[in-house]
Amino acid sequence: MLMLRRLILLLLLTLLLQPSIAGTFSQIGTSRWVTVAYVYDGDTFRTGHGERVRLLGINTPEIAHNDSPGEPLGESARRRLSSLLLNHSVKLSFDNDRKDRYGRTLAHVYLRDGSWINAEMIREGLAHLYLFAPNYRHAEELLALEQTARSKRIGIWKTDRFAPIDSGECDSSLAGQFRVVSGHITSISRNGWGFSLGKLNVSIPRRYRAFFKSPPKLKMSGNVTVHGTIRVYSGKRLYLALHSPFDLEIITQ
Repeated sequence: MLMLRRLILLLLLTLLLQPSIAGTFSQIGTSRWVTVAYVYDGDTFRTGHGERVRLLGINTPEIAHNDSPGEPLGESARRRLSSLLLNHSVKLSFDNDRKDRYGRTLAHVYLRDGSWINAEMIREGLAHLYLFAPNYRHAEELLALEQTARSKRIGIWKTDRFAPIDSGECDSSLAGQFRVVSGHITSISRNGWGFSLGKLNVSIPRRYRAFFKSPPKLKMSGNVTVHGTIRVYSGKRLYLALHSPFDLEIITQ
């Protein structure tokens, strides 16, 4: 019995004398460090251990692959991410969902000097905001950076492919493209979860409504900006779904 008590006391003293170890374990769930071995494109890289990492909250132009041509500044975004990360040790910081459907790790990425890479790509106009529930951490900061880049027409925002458009410019040729669209509200659905910007129908799908908490407070003829992928349904009707509260900017009421 005496021997057991001494063993327990020894273990307690060891824990008390090594707070750094306890601190390390407490950090495991929120962040960790990796080394970047390869950069696929402007928002995805591979670590030295073969883990694929996708930067949270942003999307960069596609690069050419197989028979698909690249989008404007896709290669520029890849080169920039490579210059920032390749062969460097970086910190991965996580949100609610840590993996996407492709098995990639989802993270905000930081350099040793504290530089936030997700934000830097948006600040330089090489990425746009790209959010999916429930990963909304830092969304407000990223949206503010995008708004500044858009207003200054930096990077992708000065190209025809990504430049913000008026709702009157929407047509079926834009199907499948993620766009930033502005316009005035011409109709609002009875339940408040959908509205129209002229011929563009905008809605908040049921599975995302919990993240809005309540239908957005909109008024007829108010001006808004929406972020999303333009779709065509029923032959020619244009549709855009909002996935997060940050995909809707209310300009005027």
